Amino acid sequence: MDRCPSISFRKRATNNAMVMTWLSCCLIVGTLIVFNCGMASGEQTASRMPVITILYDNTPYKKYLETAWGFSCLVEVMNTSILFDTGGNGRMLLANMRKLGIVPQMIDAVVISHIHSDHAGGLYDLLRRNSRAVTFLPASFPVTFTRNVEKLGSQVVSVHGPRMICNNVFSIGELGTIPREQSLVVNTKRGLVIVTGCAHPGIERIVSKSKELFGGEVLLIAGGFHLSGCAKTEIEAVIAGLKMLGVRHVAPCHCTGDVARGLFKHAFGSGFIDVGVGKVIYTEGLR
Repeated sequence: MDRCPSISFRKRATNNAMVMTWLSCCLIVGTLIVFNCGMASGEQTASRMPVITILYDNTPYKKYLETAWGFSCLVEVMNTSILFDTGGNGRMLLANMRKLGIVPQMIDAVVISHIHSDHAGGLYDLLRRNSRAVTFLPASFPVTFTRNVEKLGSQVVSVHGPRMICNNVFSIGELGTIPREQSLVVNTKRGLVIVTGCAHPGIERIVSKSKELFGGEVLLIAGGFHLSGCAKTEIEAVIAGLKMLGVRHVAPCHCTGDVARGLFKHAFGSGFIDVGVGKVIYTEGLR
């Protein structure tokens, strides 16, 4: 595997046709019945723009929260709460949630980006508190893992290609090789909000795939960018690529690395969002 997969992506990228017709005809069918998406009468007062809360990360932000290697965030859209990844330690995840006033029972769905334990390690503990949450796992996950989730009472949705999670919220499907990884996209009126776990397939590839599927501009990418240990020139090339793709705001954390975070801050200026455990990103305020 390339240490900086975004570099390899640029070498093999091709111009792909837009697939919006396929999305409208095939993606939407059948997913809304999985769980209540909070669109019932009287539930229209919540913000239509997503709110992202970092629950688990190795980067500190709020000092009273615990930090450890891994990633988890809560994505709230309308009246739907989606937990994206679960960190590496369930006890720590639940402790941070409790301190932030987030109860497990409020979560409607859990989306796991990939098999690595620092992203999937807290899932079982979370589901023991809320088995009602639907779990979206990459299709490449071992059968034993899927069965363990089902034994806890959660309905499992296996994700291979692009998949609707809820109204305007999608998985772009599995990308990459080892590990296969899915990312989350919220299609908003102001552009795409993309949430990544580790971006093993390459952050540019993830953004490019999202634009291929949904079109429009990219308002924000948040999460791990997988650039820790990359050379400065490689990171700068990734930044240039993301700017070419029209990314307006970035909120890098987890496996991005301090050097890369510094370079992103310099390159994006006011478009850079400093994040860590406990940070809340209100995308309503982004332009």
